[in-house]
Amino acid sequence: MFRKNTSGIGLTLTVTIILWLKTVIVCFVGFNLSIQSFFDIVLILTSSIGSLLFVMGFSFYFGEKVNRFILFGLLFVGTGVLFGDLLYYRFYIDFVTIPILFQFNNVGGLSASTVELMSPWDLFLFIDLFIVGWLLLRTKSALTVQKQTKRKYFLASSSLVVLTICLGLIKSVHLFSEVYDREQMVKALGPLTYHVYDIGLGIVAPLERLLVTEADAVALQEQLQLKDSERTDLFGIAKGKNVVLITLESTQDFVINQKVYGEEVTPFLNNLIEDSFYFNQIYDQTAQGKTSDAEFMIDTSLYPLASGSVFVRRPENTFYSLAHILKENKNYYAATFHGNVSTFWNRDVMYNALGYDRYFSKEDYTVTEENSVNYGLKDIPFFTQSVEHIKTLPEPYYAKFLTLTNHFPFLLDEEDLFIDPADTKEDVVNRYVTTVRYLDKAIETFFEKLKDEGMYEDTVFVLVGDHYGISEKYYDGLNELLDEEDTLTNQVEHQQIPLIIHVPGQEGEIITTQGGEIDIRPTLLHLLGIKIDNRYSFGHNLFTRNSDHPVIFRDGSFISENYIYKNNSCYGKLDGQDVDPQQCEPYLDVVREELTLSDNIIFWDVLRFIDEGDEKNK
Repeated sequence: MFRKNTSGIGLTLTVTIILWLKTVIVCFVGFNLSIQSFFDIVLILTSSIGSLLFVMGFSFYFGEKVNRFILFGLLFVGTGVLFGDLLYYRFYIDFVTIPILFQFNNVGGLSASTVELMSPWDLFLFIDLFIVGWLLLRTKSALTVQKQTKRKYFLASSSLVVLTICLGLIKSVHLFSEVYDREQMVKALGPLTYHVYDIGLGIVAPLERLLVTEADAVALQEQLQLKDSERTDLFGIAKGKNVVLITLESTQDFVINQKVYGEEVTPFLNNLIEDSFYFNQIYDQTAQGKTSDAEFMIDTSLYPLASGSVFVRRPENTFYSLAHILKENKNYYAATFHGNVSTFWNRDVMYNALGYDRYFSKEDYTVTEENSVNYGLKDIPFFTQSVEHIKTLPEPYYAKFLTLTNHFPFLLDEEDLFIDPADTKEDVVNRYVTTVRYLDKAIETFFEKLKDEGMYEDTVFVLVGDHYGISEKYYDGLNELLDEEDTLTNQVEHQQIPLIIHVPGQEGEIITTQGGEIDIRPTLLHLLGIKIDNRYSFGHNLFTRNSDHPVIFRDGSFISENYIYKNNSCYGKLDGQDVDPQQCEPYLDVVREELTLSDNIIFWDVLRFIDEGDEKNK
């Protein structure tokens, strides 16, 4: 293959073509990028050529001949990045960003979760490394590159990169203003150019805060629209009560009233719903921060960051959180409970910024090998031990609990099986049923203990799924479990998470209003009888929310009363059929505005300019 008279440029081109072929195959097969037109196919085929040629040129840019070791190193790194992207995409249906690399341990690290995502076919990504490496070692020629040839190569590869960017902008004029739409970026620019651009964003982001002034904060405030503050008969029905908020790890709404072998997967939650406000059209709006994103939205009514987690990237910011509001208005004590180490997702730092008075973490619990699994303390002993901690809190209190057991890859000890695994083609789906059932039992145990201790009646409970558990990779098994077809409308429904607000003594009601996690804070405050100015937040009270205001997702997609915008296409909500893109454009204007404003609030750290006393008393 590499003969003695092979030129340096020829060798570089050959290795580049190999990496380009792998990139194209992964884009089409591994990433399963959406194809709306022939132009999309052209983009995927051509978008990586320029950037790969440019980068591979570093094997000879600074020398008179091709450095074989640098050339192989670039092939090795390129393959490794592709494989990392592929593994991440399989579960998160997203692409790796620089901030998420600094949160590696938070998303699983090299664990059972990673092994679960691997496939025997992945070996084909690496076979060429052995072949190319062996042939490069055997190549004895000087592989020189003349200066004139080097100059032409540089100009040609640079021109192809510029052409790629131009084609991407032809495809979408909002390409660089919608950087949160990473699928669009990868499709238009190729994985390598996308990663380079992402690195640039990571470098620039910290500098933005230094350039912002108080005048910028005031100007931004003026762009925000005040939300509907209409009161209902429910305003203040939970006034003065303790607040217990429980995030149901990886719990999707389809488990509610679902049966396997005739047994209910969530018998306790099903029963609780009968005497609660059950919101059955609430969507998972998290991004790369997952549970930490859910926490952030609930506490601040701001959108999560498109890349990485606010918990890790901006813990030094000033925030106006749910804990701050409850303290300011009703003198609540705020505590949070978690069965993992205090530093997980940087919570020990972020919780201070969010105004929590006490953080009960793994160090405050008795954790053994027998009572822990996967990411930490099992949910039943977690809640059992937490009751003793709650007794120490001054009333009224706001107590937030993070469950752990129902976490991918959904592992459980034999003695904790309260239902048999499902019988689908996907083992992950089968195991998911058992860990959800365990979580349901843990919640039941918690409620029983609170009742026994006389701590139930004077408390309002908020239970919410934090994010999906079954990703698109396992939808075949999920559709088999639910006996459904794989349609767009069903895929969208799979994004729904349960939201249950239980006020003891209050009659139950099913609320069909569409919303997301960002709407939980104003909804809870409405029940607690606390009215605040919603400036610098984007949540809506779910009891009065405008049904046609879009539920916005971090990748720029949305769901409105009649339309779904997904994969850069507009669909009818009822039938999932393509409709005129102009039908979605007015909503897209809202999406772009809200995501941009929310990002500016976070990256600019706008609330540091606001007089806290004035703001909180409004």
